[in-house]
Amino acid sequence: MVLSRFWLVIFISSILFVMISLFSGKNYTIDHVLNGKKDDPILISEKYIEQLPVFIKDSIKNAPDETMIVNRDTLDADSTYVYTNKTVKIFSGVQKSDGFLPTCKATLIDLILPLMAYLAFFCGLMELLIISGASEKLAKGLSPVFVKVFPSIPKNHPSISYMTLNFAANFLGLDSAATPFGLKAMESLQEINPEKDKASDAQIMFMCLHASGLTLIATSIIGYRAAAGATNPADVMLPCIITSFIGTIAAFLIVGIKQKINFKSASLVIGLMVLIAAIVGLLMYVNHLDLIGKNFFTSNLSALILVGIILFTLLLSFIKEKKFTEANTTVYEAFVSGANNGVKTGVTIFPYVLGMLVAISLFRNSGLFEIISQWIAFAFSNLGVSKEITDALPVALLRPFSSAGSRGFLIDSMNTFGADSMTGRLSSIFQCSAESTFYVIAVYFGSVNIKNTRYALGTMLVVDVMCVITAIFVASWFF
Repeated sequence: MVLSRFWLVIFISSILFVMISLFSGKNYTIDHVLNGKKDDPILISEKYIEQLPVFIKDSIKNAPDETMIVNRDTLDADSTYVYTNKTVKIFSGVQKSDGFLPTCKATLIDLILPLMAYLAFFCGLMELLIISGASEKLAKGLSPVFVKVFPSIPKNHPSISYMTLNFAANFLGLDSAATPFGLKAMESLQEINPEKDKASDAQIMFMCLHASGLTLIATSIIGYRAAAGATNPADVMLPCIITSFIGTIAAFLIVGIKQKINFKSASLVIGLMVLIAAIVGLLMYVNHLDLIGKNFFTSNLSALILVGIILFTLLLSFIKEKKFTEANTTVYEAFVSGANNGVKTGVTIFPYVLGMLVAISLFRNSGLFEIISQWIAFAFSNLGVSKEITDALPVALLRPFSSAGSRGFLIDSMNTFGADSMTGRLSSIFQCSAESTFYVIAVYFGSVNIKNTRYALGTMLVVDVMCVITAIFVASWFF
C-alpha cells in the first residue's frame, strides 16, 4: 500500500515536472526528457573550468578543439569534457535505458532475462538441497538463533535455510545467488503468512536485514576501482564492511524494537558474537596481506566459494540418490523442476520491476532528481560539509532507486576527481553499503503478491540514511 502510493507520487510528480519544463521555455524536449537517445553521451554536469582539477583543466586547454575524452574501455564507459565560453560540459558513458520505451526493453532484456537464468539455475540447486536433506539439516542447526530473530517462524522451518543462504551470498558478494535464495525465502515465509496480501513480521525482518547489505567481499567495487587506476583498489574494503555492518545492526534494532524481540537471549548474543568474530578474523587475515595478495584474495574468494557450493550440492545429491528415488524423481528431473519454478517466479515479478523502473527512469530524466540532489548538496555545503563529500552525494541519493544509475555516478566521480580522491573513495563506500531499496521491495514483495508492505519501506529508507551518515564519518576517519 505504502509502496504503491510512493510509486504513484514519483510518477505523477515527474510527469508534472516534465510538463512544466516543456511549457516554461527551458531547454527540454520530449525526445530528451521522455525517450532519451540511445548511445548518446549522458550530460552529468556543467562546471566553470576553474572548478575542475588542475591536471584536467590543463589537459582540456591543450587538447584539440578544447575537447578531452578519457576512455575506460574496461568499464564500457568514458568521460568527455567539452569547453565552451568558460563552461565545461561533462559527459559520461552513453544513454542506454532511460525513458519509457528504452526502459521497458532494457528491463526485459538486460535485467529480467538474466535474472530468470540465475533464478532457474539456483532454484534448481535449491531443489536438490531440499530433496537431499541438506536444507533440513541447515535449518535444524540454525533454528536456535533464527527463532529468536524470527519468533513467528516454526522451529526447523525450510525458510531458515533459504534465508541463511541468502545472507551468506550477500555476505560474500554473490549477488547472482543471493536473489534466488532470497525469493525462495519469501515464498516459504508466505506459506505461513496468515494475511497473504500483507507483509508478515518475519518477511519485514528478512527484507530489512537483506537490504542493509552486509558485504564482506566487495568484489564489484574493487573491480571498478582497479579499472579506474586506484593505487590500492581494496583500500575501501574495511570502510565498506564497517558501514554495512552498522546498517545491518541498525535495521535489526529498529525492526526488533518494533516487533518486541528479546535482545537478551543467549543464543542471539552468541550468534552475533560469532558473526563479529568471523568478520574480525577475516579482516585480520586480509590486513596482513600485501597489495597483490589483497587484490587476488578479494577477486577470487567469492568465485571459489560459488563453485564450491555448486560442487557440494551436486556431490551430495548423487550420494543421497536414494532420497530422490523415494521421491519418485531423479537428480536431473529434480533440478529441472526447481529451475522451472525459478522461471515462473521471474515471470511473476516482471510487471512489478517494470513499473518501478519506468517511474524511476522518468524521475531521473525529468530533471527532478537533479534539482533535488542540487538542493541537498547546497544544504550540506551551507552546513560546513566539505565539497569532496557533497560531490559524492549523487551516488548516495540515487542508490536506493537504481543500482545502475548510482554506478554511473560512481564511475564518473572516479574519472572526474580520481579513484584515490576522497570523493572517489566515498562514492565507492556509498555504492557498496546499501541495497537498491525500491528495486528490492518491488522484486521480493512482488514475487509473493504482497500489496501492503507495512513499515518495511520506511525502515529501509531510514537505514539507507544511516548508512550514508556512517559512510561519511568512516571515510573521513580512514582517508
